[in-house]
Amino acid sequence: MGKVKTGLEGVVVAQSKMSNVLGDVGRLIYAGYDIHDLAGRASFEEVAYMLWHCCLPTRQQLDAFEQDMINRRGVSFQVMDLIRSTPKRGHPMAALRTAVSGLALNDPEADDITHESNLRKAADLTAKIPTIIAAFDRNRKGLEPLGPRNDLNHAANFLYMLHGREPNEAEMRAMNLYLVLLADHGFNASTFSARVTAATQSDMYSAVTSAIGTLKGPAHGGATQATMEQLFEIGEVENVEAWFKNARAQGRRVMGMGHRVYKTEDPRARHLRKMAAELAEETDPKWFKIAERLERVARQDPYFIERNLYPNVDFYTAPMLYSLGIDADLFTTIFAMSRIVGWTGHLMEQYADNRLIRPRSEYIGPMDLKWVPIDQRK
Repeated sequence: MGKVKTGLEGVVVAQSKMSNVLGDVGRLIYAGYDIHDLAGRASFEEVAYMLWHCCLPTRQQLDAFEQDMINRRGVSFQVMDLIRSTPKRGHPMAALRTAVSGLALNDPEADDITHESNLRKAADLTAKIPTIIAAFDRNRKGLEPLGPRNDLNHAANFLYMLHGREPNEAEMRAMNLYLVLLADHGFNASTFSARVTAATQSDMYSAVTSAIGTLKGPAHGGATQATMEQLFEIGEVENVEAWFKNARAQGRRVMGMGHRVYKTEDPRARHLRKMAAELAEETDPKWFKIAERLERVARQDPYFIERNLYPNVDFYTAPMLYSLGIDADLFTTIFAMSRIVGWTGHLMEQYADNRLIRPRSEYIGPMDLKWVPIDQRK
């Protein structure tokens, strides 16, 4: 048996047209387009269309696509009742995972894995997940969930359903930027788990539920919440140096710094840093300034320099989302709200050219043990 690749690091398991992560040079490509060309230009709806169809839409195609997504935003009363019955202290990702399963129960074609059916499910999931997240958050705060508006784009409609007011231009651009930048990222853990589920020919809802469960972990999607909690712990800009020195002495990880793939700055961090700074000027600049100072201090540390530890996507996402009035424990669901287009795009690739994903393990336990009757065991 060959050398074990712990965590499957560096192992190529499939081909994909979705995205290309070039970690050594810090590039991210969506279906042929550099993320730097898309950031600040593309709408989330355009990116969703592009990842599902491998081309940018024409104006006519985009108009039809946007209208179709708007028409799919509402959720059934059964799913809404499920959200209302969720314990108010429940984890938002657990609520989202449960609600997605609820969507499956209300879909008579849930087990149909043909491309046409899966494309419809992908649109349904992408359109409905923001409604679910906003309804859960309002319900746990004792507020009445709001229905979606058909005159707002995907990003603006979510913020409206969450806060009960129409977002301003800067807020809408920030939300859209985040959704674009997080839409896909190669064979990350949640995407891989989704494809493993689909490889058994299970349905798309089951595969997305697998992805949500995987994303929930603090080593993956939960890292953004952990980054914000780190900023809360630091508390004030003048505390950064002392906090960092103490964290290094204790061997603690600085959340939001370093990436499994990127050996330079995460290309998404550049755009998120700029947007976080812009929003901070309109709200409370404290959290952005703490992050900015922490990056500067960390990047002067020999350990971070030697190991090429730069801000990743979580580092400036945390203060940016918080500036949008989003609670820290909701951050991972916002990640899912974006990555759903990547997950479903990968799932359609998996279904189209499927082979059961069945790796092997290297057994390191004992061999040839002899059975001992229970009354003779010591």
